[in-house]
Amino acid sequence: MKKYIALIITALITALILLPCIAISQETPAASSASGAAAQTLGKADDSSTFEAEAQQNTLEILRSIVKSKATLKQRMDEKKQAMDKASSETERQYLNEELAALDKQMADAVTDFEMTATGVEIGRFVAKKKERFDWKDELLSLAEPGIMELKRLTVKARHKSKLNDELANYQELLPVAIKARTRVESLLSQTEDQALVTALKDILPEYKGIESQIKNKVDLVQLKLEEIKRQEASVIDSTQDSVKRFFRTRGLYLFLAILACIGVVLLIKGLYHTLIRLVPGYKLEYRPFHIRVLELVYRLMMLVLTVLAVMAVFYFVEDWVLLSLTIIFIMGVVWATKYTLPMYLDKSKLMLNVGAVREGERMIYQGVAWRVKNINFHTLLENPDLGITLRIPIMELIGKTSRRCDPHESWFPCRKNDWVILSDGTRGGVTHLSHETVELVLRGGAKKTYQTADFLAMTPLNLSVNFRIKVPFGIGYGHQKDATTTIPELLSAFIQEQIEKEGYADDLLNLRVEFAQAGASSLDLVVITDFKGSQAPVYNRLTRSIQRWCVDAASQYNWDIPFPQIAVHLPGDSVMS
Repeated sequence: MKKYIALIITALITALILLPCIAISQETPAASSASGAAAQTLGKADDSSTFEAEAQQNTLEILRSIVKSKATLKQRMDEKKQAMDKASSETERQYLNEELAALDKQMADAVTDFEMTATGVEIGRFVAKKKERFDWKDELLSLAEPGIMELKRLTVKARHKSKLNDELANYQELLPVAIKARTRVESLLSQTEDQALVTALKDILPEYKGIESQIKNKVDLVQLKLEEIKRQEASVIDSTQDSVKRFFRTRGLYLFLAILACIGVVLLIKGLYHTLIRLVPGYKLEYRPFHIRVLELVYRLMMLVLTVLAVMAVFYFVEDWVLLSLTIIFIMGVVWATKYTLPMYLDKSKLMLNVGAVREGERMIYQGVAWRVKNINFHTLLENPDLGITLRIPIMELIGKTSRRCDPHESWFPCRKNDWVILSDGTRGGVTHLSHETVELVLRGGAKKTYQTADFLAMTPLNLSVNFRIKVPFGIGYGHQKDATTTIPELLSAFIQEQIEKEGYADDLLNLRVEFAQAGASSLDLVVITDFKGSQAPVYNRLTRSIQRWCVDAASQYNWDIPFPQIAVHLPGDSVMS
């Protein structure tokens, strides 16, 4: 799609750039001379007369060169005809006939060049054209023909100049070959005394002299034509200012009127739409109903069609067929590009009507993050309540994606700003920045750590800012086995509760339990379970250390042994060392 849009935009920009040149080239000789005579000063008139005299002299030189070339060609043709009469074999006659046909074509070209140079017009315009059968394809293309012909006419001088340069290079390459051939024949004539050989060489010498003369004439003719083109280019540059003024008085004015017509149509249609749509039920709902979406789609299509028709109407009424033709060419290009992108436009239409795979008010995943589809239009709005941001994306980004209905209690992101989280790599920090691109954490001490959002989500963040639980294991010796499951847990729980109240954590304590966990290899293990509110998340590690300290303080107060891992070594003689 991007490729077709780029091609269309490039064609439009090219057309706009070429319009001033078109305005310059479309001036008729009579109109151009009349307007120029009224605006030019006496000095410019003298320059113009001088230029016309030089042009006339240059034309006469070209005509003389063509006449000389025709005379050379006629002489060569006469020689070929005489040679054909003397030819003794059919093969020789056929060879001479082919050469004569080539010379005849060159003679026809020379006659055409002479007439075109002398008259200054293309002779083919006066030839009556045969009436052709009606063909709708040809008729359709004929609508675009003025613009195409105008663009072709803009490049005709450049193409003609390039062709002349190629011809000049070709003739300049052939001329030394012809001279070498002629001088070789003359050299052989001067060196031989054989009469038969002399006669044969004298028979072919005029042929190569004629070829040399013809090539020289061609070189002179092409050089004269190139000089004429250079003079014309200089005159065009001198008259650029007047041509630009003429453009803004004609096509520039028509373009300005077309732009005004476009703006007027857009404002009128938009005003009518916003006035009428308020009268339709359901207009003010947060998520627009189907009939409102249909009306909006029709409104956009009508605006596009009427805007194009307004431009065409302006060009039609001012009778500027070139601008009208260029507009038709542009429309044909758009339609041609649409043929390949029609499925995509159908998908877009379904999305705008809210009957596609993605719908307003539903949940979708975009760039790895969950979003609520707030509004579907040419630019769709996505929002994430937990991130606190709204994202505007082109409707093309929705093609190929799906959405689903979301639960009211469903989370849109694992955390919010100012929450404290623990990641799978052990990192703990407070969230200071959130977006669909990056997440920034501030660690204890003030250091900051930034993650790509996708990497952050992959590390399964544990959010401490809602509520959190701390489990601390604590072991006592087997000497307290009798009380390990009854009295000791109660005493430890009461002791920790007292310490929590002393240090000011009681208001945020949700739950406290001490339970027997297991009989370990060297100790009887208890576990202290505490649940706190999320407001204590910044001191998560401090609470963990405090609970460990309170357990040790309780053991000291109640004389509980705190065992350490022991290794039993069996020695020979049944003695045991531990």
